[in-house]
Amino acid sequence: MTLTATSPAKASRPLKPRRRRSVWSYWRFYLALSPFYLLFLIFGLYPMASTILLGFQKWDGFTPRTFVGLQNFAFLLEDSTFWLALKNTVVLFFMSTVPTLAIALVLAVMLNSAVRFSSVYRIAYFIPNITSLVAAAIFFAAVFSTNFGLINSGLRALGIAAQDWLGEPWGIKIAISTMIVWQWAGYNTIIYLAGLQAIPREQYEAAKVDGAGAVRTFFSITLPQLRPVVLFTVVTSTIGGLQTFTEPQVMVGNTGGVGQSGLTIVMYFYQQAFLNNDYGYAAAIALSIFMLVLLFTAINWKLVGGRGKQ
Repeated sequence: MTLTATSPAKASRPLKPRRRRSVWSYWRFYLALSPFYLLFLIFGLYPMASTILLGFQKWDGFTPRTFVGLQNFAFLLEDSTFWLALKNTVVLFFMSTVPTLAIALVLAVMLNSAVRFSSVYRIAYFIPNITSLVAAAIFFAAVFSTNFGLINSGLRALGIAAQDWLGEPWGIKIAISTMIVWQWAGYNTIIYLAGLQAIPREQYEAAKVDGAGAVRTFFSITLPQLRPVVLFTVVTSTIGGLQTFTEPQVMVGNTGGVGQSGLTIVMYFYQQAFLNNDYGYAAAIALSIFMLVLLFTAINWKLVGGRGKQ
C-alpha cells in the first residue's frame, strides 16, 4: 500500500490593486448626458437664478435695472390685489382639484370592474386632457353664457331662472372649476386605473372569502395599496392647480371678470410683467408662487404620504 504525498497548496499570487480610473476616462458618458445639462442650464437654472435676482430689482424691460432690496416684497405684503388673487387661487384649487381626484378615483374603480368597451372608455376619458386649452375655454364660456348657454337652457327647461354665470363672482369660480374638472378627471382616472390593475387579485379573493363587503375591501385593500399613486396625483394636481392661468384668462379676460373674482396669482403675475412692464415686482410674485407650491406640496406629502408610515 503506497501513500501519495499531497503537494502543498500553491501560494496564490497577490492581486494587483485595481487602478482607479480618473474622472476624465468617463468623458463619453458625460458627453452623452451633456445635452440635458446644457438645456437645463440655459432654460432652467439660469431663468430661476435671474428671477431671484430680479426680485430685488426694479426694471421695466428698457431702462437699466435698479437694485431696490426688499422693496418689491414689502409692497407684495401690502398689495390687496395680490391677496385677492391668492384667495381666488386657493378657492379655485379646492373647488377643482378635490372633486377632480374624487371623481377620477370613482371612475377608475368602475372602469376597473368593467369588462366590455373598457378601451373605448379609456380613450374617451383621456380626450379632454389632449384638447386645446384655449378651444376648451371658449367652449365652456359658451356653455355658461347667460343668454344662449346650454346650462341656462337646461335651467329654463326645468322652470328655473337663468343665472349670469360669468357675471357673478361665484358663477365665475364655478365655471372655471367645472372646466378644470372636465379637463383633468380623465387623466387622473387613467393613472388610478393603472394603479388598480397592479394590485394582486389574490388580496380581493381573500377578502371575499373572509366576508368583507365592497366598502370594507375598498378602504382596507384598494386605498392602502393605491396610496403611492394617490400621492403622485395629489402632488401633480397641487402644482397644476396653483398655476391656473389659461382657463380664467380666456373665459373672463385679463382682469379676472366681475370683482376680479377669476383673477389667479399667475394671472396677476402676467398683468404685472407683460401689461404693466414691472418685471421686478412680477419676479417677486413668481417667487411667492414658488413658495406657495412648495408649501401646499409639503402639506399634501405629509397628509397623504406620511400615513403610509403608520
